[in-house]
Amino acid sequence: MIEVGELRRLRQVRVAEPEAIAVAAAARRRRPLVDAGGRLMLIAADHPARGALSVRNDPLAMGDRRELLERLVVALARPGVDGVLATPDIVEDLLLLGALDDRVVVGSMNRGGLAGSVSELDDRFTAYDAAGIAAANLDGGKMLLRIDLGDPDTVSTLEACGRAVSGLAARRLVAMIEPFMAARAGDGRLRNDLTAAAVVRACAIAGGLGSTSAYTWLKLPVVDEMERVLAATTLPVLLLGGDPDGAPQETYAAWEKALALEGVHGLVVGRALLYPPDGDVAAAVDTATALVKPGGVGE
Repeated sequence: MIEVGELRRLRQVRVAEPEAIAVAAAARRRRPLVDAGGRLMLIAADHPARGALSVRNDPLAMGDRRELLERLVVALARPGVDGVLATPDIVEDLLLLGALDDRVVVGSMNRGGLAGSVSELDDRFTAYDAAGIAAANLDGGKMLLRIDLGDPDTVSTLEACGRAVSGLAARRLVAMIEPFMAARAGDGRLRNDLTAAAVVRACAIAGGLGSTSAYTWLKLPVVDEMERVLAATTLPVLLLGGDPDGAPQETYAAWEKALALEGVHGLVVGRALLYPPDGDVAAAVDTATALVKPGGVGE
């Protein structure tokens, strides 16, 4: 639980001692990216900065910052959880709460493609950049790459992601790309194509970004024919959690099957674990972690 006094202290630090954030970042104890088995379990919390606050039937589920931080602190404390993927505001709150020592921290970079906006595909880098990730003592950066062959905004996002991959690699930091082929539906909303063929194509495009792919990882959806998808790349792959609207047991079963494939190294999951239908964050996280690390989740 995050007490009222702790939240008050966060606000006071931001007013009176903003330099304390950089001090906490520099002092954070880091660890290797993956565990001894080459696996990685990350909790994602970068949705709010893109205006995506909804979970199931609650359009503002992620809008209460104290509740979100409480859920993140619970998740990060569970055995086998390796770290978090988040925007600067959330990373810095967690730093000040002392929740990020010995955890992997990946900074979310392009949040300019606001959910539902007319310029959603012009996904500008409005959060971390490569220099900022290095300065904050983080372990890597994540970028969303939606590719609509009929929308000219796609090329600017491709170019920005390519620069980010190069900038992170120059600092020997992981570049985590989440690529989708996408298109506007009849209602004007941007929708991702989750067929295997589309994900294969997105992998091919994402893997070629930047001056080197040495530090590039892919963050991919679980789709039918995942074997075809994994055959499309030699880059390390993490599975994204996907839409939390489905039945949890069906979601867990799909994750388990995909996690057994060669080239898959773990999960990056947000709302499905932070806001499970029964409200038990610890149990949801433990179930997912056991799928990623079936041999045990020892520290």
